[in-house]
Amino acid sequence: MKKKLTAVSFKGTEEQKQKLLAVIEEYKGVDGNLLPVLQKAQEIYGYLPQEVQKEVALGLDVSEAEVFGVASFYSQFKLNPDGDVAIAVCLGTACYVKGSGQIADKITEIVGIAPGEISSDGKYSFEATRCIGACGLAPVLTINGDVYGRLTPADVEGIIKKYQ
Repeated sequence: MKKKLTAVSFKGTEEQKQKLLAVIEEYKGVDGNLLPVLQKAQEIYGYLPQEVQKEVALGLDVSEAEVFGVASFYSQFKLNPDGDVAIAVCLGTACYVKGSGQIADKITEIVGIAPGEISSDGKYSFEATRCIGACGLAPVLTINGDVYGRLTPADVEGIIKKYQ
């Protein structure tokens, strides 16, 4: 599933920027430095906004396209912050064959965003994940870390209402 950037205003602090610059300096000239720098940048900010990607590109002397290519390719990287209600649906094999695609469609219908997006007000974020290790409960979704399993599309609206 292709990751999307959603327009969300960036709210980085000067302290975060200084930490990022220190990480970039630590890894300058090191072979294979982009992945560890992006991992540490995500630890600092919680996700990889365009502003951070630009800073990494500038600091490591690589193109912004290369940074975005790596950030959007690896599933460990998030291009958007979590919403107040962070929803994730597992699309791993066990969940998918038991209907998680329909669960994802129902989530999109209810909250109005597709996987990889965040609502314009920042209330909801929605991610499609790979296996979360709860195959016996398939299909599974999580909201703010709470796990819900053995779902049908009819269950989704009631679960999301708990977080409104």
